[in-house]
Amino acid sequence: MLEIRETGPQALVQDLGRPGHAAIGVGRSGAADRAALRLGNRLVANDSHGAAAIEVLLGGLVFVAHRAVTIALTGAPAPATVDGRPVGHHTLVTVRAGQEVRLGPPACGLRTYVCVRGGLDVPPVLGSRSTDTLSGIGPEPLAKGTELAVGPEPAAWPLVAVAPVPLPPVDTVTLHAVRGPRADAAVDPSALVRTVWQASGETDRIGMRLLGATLETADGGGSLPSEGLTRGAIQLPPGGEPVVFLADHPVTGGYPVIAVLRDADVDRASQVRPGQSVRVRFT
Repeated sequence: MLEIRETGPQALVQDLGRPGHAAIGVGRSGAADRAALRLGNRLVANDSHGAAAIEVLLGGLVFVAHRAVTIALTGAPAPATVDGRPVGHHTLVTVRAGQEVRLGPPACGLRTYVCVRGGLDVPPVLGSRSTDTLSGIGPEPLAKGTELAVGPEPAAWPLVAVAPVPLPPVDTVTLHAVRGPRADAAVDPSALVRTVWQASGETDRIGMRLLGATLETADGGGSLPSEGLTRGAIQLPPGGEPVVFLADHPVTGGYPVIAVLRDADVDRASQVRPGQSVRVRFT
């Protein structure tokens, strides 16, 4: 139903992930900004808030609809057009058969979600249609010529046509956290919240390295026996630069977790651009 013409830096199929498989080494994965995916699916009245959508990194996606579809764009506000006509975000957009949808680069944030009424009907792997970039499980990243089927439309129609929500910040992003199980591994744990950090250029779906200071570890930087990791964990590797783990994080790690982001703030972290300022606050 949808034919991909261009993908930009990266375009992936994502839903809310595959929970419950950490024991066999498979992480949950799923949309990096789950709140944006849920909002888009609510707007198009998909039965499951976790229906699969397209996650677009920094715009550049172009696709053609081969039948009429209803879509909603959420997350990073990428300028969007349907056959050259500008359309808005956080609202319902009708795309007729043969029309082309284009997304430009967003002015703020990283990831835009294209949610389609009926959801993307690609084969699930371990119960999810998400692409895990760390393990390679799930659908291949979208490429020119990829064709995506759309599932059956839900019986109900949307109750909300427009959802006014704040845009991702363009300046300093404040992320709220709780102290981690290994907070004492840092000689000065409060340095995490005193420092204004910068997101590294190495930021991806696996994690975001924070630059701006070097936190000394109490044991001189030694590793630990591997322990379970969770989304939002802030790990302190031997180099002393904290790493915030995101959607495609490994299921275990051997360095101390000194803090863990609140769940909602993990979504905010997924929209932080490389070079953007970040502050961490304990709650």
